[in-house]
Formats: sequence, structure tokens, C-alpha cells
Amino acid sequence: MNPITAAAAALREDRDAMAELTLELVESESPSSDPESQAAVQTILERELAAIDYRVRRLPGRTSGGSLLAVPRWREKGSPIQLLVGHCDTVWPKGTTAERPPAISGSKLKGAGSYDMKAGLAQGIGALRVLGELGLRPAVAPVLLINSDEEIGSSDSGPHIARLAAISDRALILEPSLGPNGALKTARKGVASYKLRVTGVAAHAGLDPGKGASAIVELSRLVQEMFALNDFERGLSVNVGTIEGGIRPNVVAPESSAVVDVRVWTHEDAEHVDSAIRALEAATPGTVLSVEGGFGRPPMEETDGTSRLWKIAEAVAAELEITIASGRAGGASDGNETSQLIPTLDGLGAVGDGAHANHEYVDIDRMPERAALLAGLLLEQPLGGGT
Repeated sequence: MNPITAAAAALREDRDAMAELTLELVESESPSSDPESQAAVQTILERELAAIDYRVRRLPGRTSGGSLLAVPRWREKGSPIQLLVGHCDTVWPKGTTAERPPAISGSKLKGAGSYDMKAGLAQGIGALRVLGELGLRPAVAPVLLINSDEEIGSSDSGPHIARLAAISDRALILEPSLGPNGALKTARKGVASYKLRVTGVAAHAGLDPGKGASAIVELSRLVQEMFALNDFERGLSVNVGTIEGGIRPNVVAPESSAVVDVRVWTHEDAEHVDSAIRALEAATPGTVLSVEGGFGRPPMEETDGTSRLWKIAEAVAAELEITIASGRAGGASDGNETSQLIPTLDGLGAVGDGAHANHEYVDIDRMPERAALLAGLLLEQPLGGGT
């Protein structure tokens, strides 16, 4: 039996263990907005990683619950590494599990944060465990970074991810698959957030309206300019998501603001829309515009390195006698960051549905095959550089 099929057989036996770990992680609520909540779930992960002979270090966060960095004890200094990335934070507030208790029903494990992405962490640990039990040491040592702020932009953990990516051969992202068919993600949109602030001149709306300069009127004009930047056919979207302004109905508005979400597939479009938004100018006399923000997640474009990783995944899937597909995701992940530096394959986590939705679930019958696919990728020889 070759290593990949041996790992697959062992992981089929490990199905219930991975499901039980997923359930334990889901029950340990860890909203991104509550840094202290991360300690409990990180303790579970630290326990599991230590049990498979990984040295685990906690990287403290400034505004988040910090990250876990796990390195195999058998790794020799200076030997090549590959980076696995996952996150333990969720979008769900504390108390969600009381309202919707996690449970297993047939092949479905339902629970807040199960699909995005605690099952992916369980699968990753399962793959590493089985490789160790079979005495299969990858030629490129797997190093695992688990952060607690991915859902809010990875501002704390981003520098750690970039530092590790810069010295890694490739990155494998344990985010959930693309849809219930289990597609891997070979491209993701870049995401930007801007805040536009308009300052005007207050005046009494009845006595002296002509002496005022309405920040709301100017902002409404700017909203139309930003809407004109949309090009949905090429996947460029500019969405004014929220607006605020004014102080009272009988006062010409002296201030207003808008928060804008931008999504693009390419770096070229990112530069184009960023320049266009920064070039906006106030046209209403007496008003002043300021623009803050920019791209927090650059686009994850399909590259030669991504194509190489995808072909390896196809070969592993063929050995496992499973079918896989690739796709592009409109949302961003930490894979957007790693893809700027090294070949990256995303969506290697669980198959299921309902990320950020009340019906969130994981197909636990497919956890073994996904973990086996990951194990096969981990056993690949060094790619040798290039994104």
C-alpha cells in the first residue's frame, strides 16, 4: 500500500475522532470580538498538537486572542517548511451554542463555527497525526499557524503569517471548501474598505439655509460616483454599505460619512479602483472630503505556483479515487496574504455549507477523504520557489 492510500485507510478509522474534536472545538465558543474567549479553544488545540509531537508556542496578540504556532519536534534546523494556516475564531457571539446546541445527526455535524472552520482544524490535526503514526515524515516539514482574528482581517496575525510565508515552500489553507461539492479555492477576491468623511457648514434650515453647506448633499453625489465604478462583468464591485450624517432635521448637515466595501479579482483592478476613490473630490462649495482605508486583503490570483499545487492535488485525488474541482471565491482569507509570496491552495478544510449562517454544518463522512487529500499534499517534495 502506498503512503497516500495507507494514510486514507487510517483516516477512515479516525473519522469519529475528528468529528468528536470538531464538536469539542465548536462547544468552546470563540468569537473574534472577545479575545479572552480564545484561551479555552487554544488550550484544546495545544493539547491535541502536543499529543502528536508538535512543539506549540503561543504568540500573544495586541488586540486579538493571539495565535498558536506549532512546529514538529523532529524538524531539523534549516530544513524546508510548508505552512498550514487556519483560524479558531468565529463570527458567532457567546451564547449561540445555548440557542443552537451543536449536534451530530446522521452524517451532518451542525454547529456555529463548525464549517468555518473548526472542522478544518480537526482535519488538519488528523492528517498530521496519521502521518506520524505511519512513520511518514514529509520532506517539507509542516508548520501550523492558527490565528484568532481571521474573521476581522488578521491585523494582529498578518505579520506572523507573512514572516512564515516568506520562508516557506508553499501554503495550504484549512478554510472550508467552496460549496457543498467540496471545490478547492485557487483564487479569491481582494477586499478593501474605505471610509469617506465629508465636512460641511452648519446653518439653520429655516432661517439661513443658504449659509450652510450640506455634507449629506455632497456625500450623495459621491455615492453615485462610486457606484459608477462598478463593473460586475469583470467582478469589480464597489458597495456603499453604510452612511451616516447630520445632527438634526432643522440643521444643514455639517458632517456625513460612508463606509465602502470593494472587491476585485486582480491587482490591476485593485490599483484602478484605489486610485479612483482616492482621486474623488468634493464639489459642493464649502465641503471638504477625506478618504481613509484601502486594501486589507490583496487579490489571490491564479499563478503558476497555484497551478502546480492544483495539479498535485488532482494527482492525489486520483490515487484516492475521489473527484475534486477548483473554483474562485468572492470572500478573502489568509490565503490572500500567503499567495503574494508562495504557491497557495485554499479550501482544504471541511465539506459542508452555511458559513456565517444559522444552518452551518459539516459532512463528517467526507472528513477522512479531505484529511487524506491534505496528507497527500503534505507528502509532496519541495516545489522549489516561485508564486
